Amino acid sequence: MNIKEIHDLFLKCKSLSIDTRKIEKDSIFFAIKGENFDANTFAQEALQRGALFVVIDNPSYLIDHRTILVENSLKTLQELAKFHRRYLKIPIVALTGSNGKTTTKELINVVLSQKYNTKATVGNLNNHIGVPLTLLSFTNETEIGIVEMGANHKKEIEFLCEIAQPDYGYITNFGKAHLEGFGGVEGVIEGKSEMYKYLLENNKLVFINLDDPIQVEKSKNIKSFTFGIHNSFADLNVQKTEANPFVVITYNDFIVNSNLIGLYNANNINAAAAIGIRFNVDNDNIKAAIENYVPTNNRSQLLKKDSFQIILDAYNANPSSMAVAITNFLQLDNSNKIMILGDMFELGNESQQEHKIIVDSLTNQKSSTVYLIGKSFFGNSVANEKLHFFETFEDFAEYLKENKFKKQSTILIKGSRGMALERTLDYL
Repeated sequence: MNIKEIHDLFLKCKSLSIDTRKIEKDSIFFAIKGENFDANTFAQEALQRGALFVVIDNPSYLIDHRTILVENSLKTLQELAKFHRRYLKIPIVALTGSNGKTTTKELINVVLSQKYNTKATVGNLNNHIGVPLTLLSFTNETEIGIVEMGANHKKEIEFLCEIAQPDYGYITNFGKAHLEGFGGVEGVIEGKSEMYKYLLENNKLVFINLDDPIQVEKSKNIKSFTFGIHNSFADLNVQKTEANPFVVITYNDFIVNSNLIGLYNANNINAAAAIGIRFNVDNDNIKAAIENYVPTNNRSQLLKKDSFQIILDAYNANPSSMAVAITNFLQLDNSNKIMILGDMFELGNESQQEHKIIVDSLTNQKSSTVYLIGKSFFGNSVANEKLHFFETFEDFAEYLKENKFKKQSTILIKGSRGMALERTLDYL
């Protein structure tokens, strides 16, 4: 069965699933092998749960005409997504970057949805499986698709661009993320810039932050729509950005009061505004969309618990995002400031040095009490009255049981996902 025939069957289905636990009636199920399981074994269960068709790559699990045997289920899913993207012929905005991808994607979506029927990547389904699933969620009613692309090694963005074939692209930034997979910062720049290469070769358009010299350098000769702060050459000249703690931006004499914490989110907002302008969304609607957006899932959330004001940014962390979060927190006017910071993962040989840089930057600051949690931070311990180290979260939790924070404190919580520092809330 060729890909067009599979696509014809796909169009007869109400949805697509790779997980029998979430399967819907009249769906198509793709049996994707995992590291510890063979999803082909769930073919019968998928049909029993209401799937119309099941795509398998192991002939031992053929059942009847409802099971479609292919050479490789994952590759077929990717080819089907690519075929479906061409079939729909809708404009697609793709974005990648070291930090801020998901927040920026959500902002772009709320802005463009003011005028268009949009559909965007759900959560962070942004890899070689997530991008195909996102594309296959687009329908004839979708007017603009927004696709987030993640990567932890070179050639990954190139591959995802070949599947999604974006018409517009944006790279949030080039930071110290996934250094282990990319082989260092230069590898990160090279890997993320694969999006620029695709856009140039296919005569597409890129959105550029003129305040980022790497973006400017790497996007030469590509059609562009630009934004920048106090930059009269930009298509969107942002007049002002500030954050104490919420980000406020001013452009075209519109003042936009966001619900996002930290000046590092200003460029995410600026990018969404620029993309909205490029797609002819009027300024009143851009302002309303951004002001009504409230972050979730531990991403730059401002929470209240008892007398504490908490900035919860515990979804992920790398040296770049950690540094800007700290800088932003230190400039806040609040008194009684506390930082609770967890280890940063996937840094490879750079891990010890990058954690030491963070520790050194905090050693002499006087405005905040800092709690550093995890084996990597612990290995750099140079404790003083403002700097405290804990090898595990459990050690820190025991400390909190006996030592209560001063009331009215403002608290920053940030660390890699594996640290799960949102658990701190249970002990405050």
